[in-house]
Amino acid sequence: MKVLTSIFYMGSFRKFSYYSLFIGVLGAMISCNNSGKAKNQPAYKIYSLQQQGWKSKRVTQFVNNINYTATEVPIQYYLLKNNQNNEAVVDSLYQTNIKERIVEIEFQHVNEADLLLKDYTNKTYKDAVKYMAFTIEKDFSIVTSSNDTISCSGVNFERNFKVAPFKRMLLYFNNINPNDHIKLIYQDHLFGNGIIKFNFNETPLKL
Repeated sequence: MKVLTSIFYMGSFRKFSYYSLFIGVLGAMISCNNSGKAKNQPAYKIYSLQQQGWKSKRVTQFVNNINYTATEVPIQYYLLKNNQNNEAVVDSLYQTNIKERIVEIEFQHVNEADLLLKDYTNKTYKDAVKYMAFTIEKDFSIVTSSNDTISCSGVNFERNFKVAPFKRMLLYFNNINPNDHIKLIYQDHLFGNGIIKFNFNETPLKL
């Protein structure tokens, strides 16, 4: 009787172990699948001023330990922010600037290192700052869904004086159909990572 009881418990234990193992593996598979789906979900940035807001898609490319993240800035938000929320003025300016596009781009090292150091640019820090402020606009262009190629018309480099772990700038483009989707092309001469592309298949959405 004791032997049969022992065999029963051993069999039950084995069944329980196999069952636990199966549940564990199944849980791990589900977890992996869910995490994969989460990573594939598009990321968005919210631009808001007082009672108004816009949702815009963020596109990130990771190359040689650098995250390159581009986001299209809603023109209405940009105009409101720079005209003290004067909506009457903004409505008029929007009609004038309806063919303009603004893209915010950020560069961030995976270890939050200062990317303008000579280790990453092969330039002195001062020359790297000058490049980002005055020369880098030549490295950007946009290809529209109408197959037009538009050069960058200007750059506004945000000087954060090493407070933030990233470098950020605004890129300005002219003469783009407001209904066109755009693809940002970056020829990375500063960090030497070649051509990087950012596809925007959505326009900023007003909330």
